[in-house]
Amino acid sequence: MHKENEKDKFDDLRRDMVCTQLKLRGISDPAVLKVMGEIPREAFVPAEYIDHAYDDSPVPIGGGQTISQPYIVALMTEELRTNKDCDILEIGTGSGYQTAILAKLASRVYTVERLKSHTQNAKETLRKLDITNVQFAVGDGTCGWPEDRKFDRIIVTAAAPEMPKPLADQLKVGGFAVVPIGAEFVQNLVLMEKTKTGFKSKTICGCRFVKLIGRYGYPEH
Repeated sequence: MHKENEKDKFDDLRRDMVCTQLKLRGISDPAVLKVMGEIPREAFVPAEYIDHAYDDSPVPIGGGQTISQPYIVALMTEELRTNKDCDILEIGTGSGYQTAILAKLASRVYTVERLKSHTQNAKETLRKLDITNVQFAVGDGTCGWPEDRKFDRIIVTAAAPEMPKPLADQLKVGGFAVVPIGAEFVQNLVLMEKTKTGFKSKTICGCRFVKLIGRYGYPEH
């Protein structure tokens, strides 16, 4: 397919995604809808799956990981209540798609991924899109950001048996976290607000994510 025609095709698919997968399901934050309509999801999908970039489902990206369903990306982003003053910690860089969405809405994104190859791919994709307010780390995301710092928002893009303590410690008082919490094959997406005395939690919906692997998550095998 000619490159111009291919771009038009993906632009059309992106508009359809925003209308049918997001707006019709109740995503209403104008900033989230705008950025979801701008970021080229096809840039984050492996070449063999590019025709499925805008499917209403997750897409494999290798290493047992996926790029999340567009609706889930939008829902988690909306629930996070991000603004331009926020520093965000993302656990699970994966393809970098969620990273890119957040980077357009926040001051800075700090993202941790255990697979070096995913980090390298995400870095390259974000560089091509001229997204520069992201800092990457390779390592065990359940242990939090490798340097001692606090974040306004935390998003976890893999399922944990509970909120990992290092992440809870790195969230500022008054900050929000969105985390899939539960068993290996079925979880609840939970919004957590850190108060001076602990956490207030709200279940957003049921969900299904790949496992968060690490010291404070699930074992690799």
